Parts: sequence; C-alpha cells; structure tokens
Amino acid sequence: MMGWRGRIGFLVPPGNPTVEPEMMHLVPEGVSLHFTRMVAHGTTGSHEGQEERNLAQIKHLAGNAALLAMVKPGVMVMAHTATSYTLGQDGEARLIDELEAQHHIPFITAFGSVIQAFSHLGIQRIAYATPYNMENTQKGKRHLENYGINVVSHGILPGVTNIYDETAERAYGLARMMDHPDADAVFLSGVGMPTIKVLNMLESDLNKPVISSASAMMWNALRIIGVAEPTQDGGQLLTRRSPLPCPIKR
Repeated sequence: MMGWRGRIGFLVPPGNPTVEPEMMHLVPEGVSLHFTRMVAHGTTGSHEGQEERNLAQIKHLAGNAALLAMVKPGVMVMAHTATSYTLGQDGEARLIDELEAQHHIPFITAFGSVIQAFSHLGIQRIAYATPYNMENTQKGKRHLENYGINVVSHGILPGVTNIYDETAERAYGLARMMDHPDADAVFLSGVGMPTIKVLNMLESDLNKPVISSASAMMWNALRIIGVAEPTQDGGQLLTRRSPLPCPIKR
C-alpha cells in the first residue's frame, strides 16, 4: 500500500515548481506525498498581482481541499506562506476549523507550521528574509508580530523578477545578508524560492537555526502523522528530530 507509514497532501500554487521536488527530497521511506494545485490566475511567481492570486486561492480552496481529501491523507498542508498573510490570524483559524470539520483530516498551513517550529525550538527573535516585494514583506512582518514574534531584522532579496526563477544559492545569500546578532534564528519565508539544500550549511555558517516555510511545513506534517525519522537536509528542525508527543497544532 502506498503511504504505509502515512500520507501527506499538499495544496500548491498553480505555477510553483519548487514544492514537489523539495518535499520529495525530504520525505522518509514509507510516507507518500500527494499534490493538488490551487486555483489562481495571472503571472505566477510575479510580485505584481500577488494579493489577487492569494484571494483567488482562498476562494477556491474548499473545492481543492475536497479533491485532495479523496486520497485520504493523514494531514493536508496549504503550501503557500503569503496566503496566510492575506487571511490574517482570525481568517486562517476559521478556514482551518471549517476544512477540518468538513473532512475530519488535520489541516495545517506553511505559516502556521513556522510558528509551531519557533515554539518547538524556543525561538522568540528572528531575522526575517523574503523574496517578496517590500509591501508583502511588511505584511508578513506584522503577521509574525501578531503571533508574538520579535522581528529584529527584515529585508528582501534584491533583483527578483519572478520568485519561481530564484535559486538556493540566492536564498543562502539572502539569509546571510539578513542575519542579525540579536536574532535567535533566521526565517526564509515562502515556498517558491528553493531553500532546503542550503539550510544545513547556513546553520553551520551562522551558528543558529535557519527555518524556511518549506522545512517547517514538512516537519509539522511528519509530526502530525507520527513519523519522527530525521532527514539528511532541511536544518536542525528536521535533522535532529525526536519522537515528542504531538497534539495537533496549526
């Protein structure tokens, strides 16, 4: 049977080429991954029209989740950080409650997973780095602060023409640029810019945790389905895992 240790379902933005390969790179043996595309229109990966695409994804999310639920995953993951910025804290909580009530499957988000990862590692102060424009980065900063996170440094990756054309090497440079002596950790927001293969080296070079939306959502999904096997890549969140009790949290 496919997914004999567990199944994870991901809701992915329509133009994102990064989520599937990064999650497949991390997944332990016996866990199966299943992907459904969300609905959005316009130039995917572009800064222009980001809010409109987020709103379209939210509008159609119930239908997309219903399709993904048919594969009977142990958890469903909204694999898009910026949609949480659009929803806001209360809106995201309502959405999760509605989808969990409808499908009786735990539903988590990339951003909610980041917040859980911060709590797990005892992180309170972060350097916040994004491939977004400054407007969406500021929105994300306010969202983090609403959850009690102290953002001691924040900034954007310069010269982005399309987030989906970015590289892990550029993500590495962005994290180094945004790091701050007062930060407990560096947070690389977004799942469109590749991050997974540089997190270990960043942690070694910066001597602190480096968390990306991608690493956090895989960590949280594995936690919920009860698979505690460490991975080779993805930073200490994934490489130093322990089988801790797991109440379902978003």
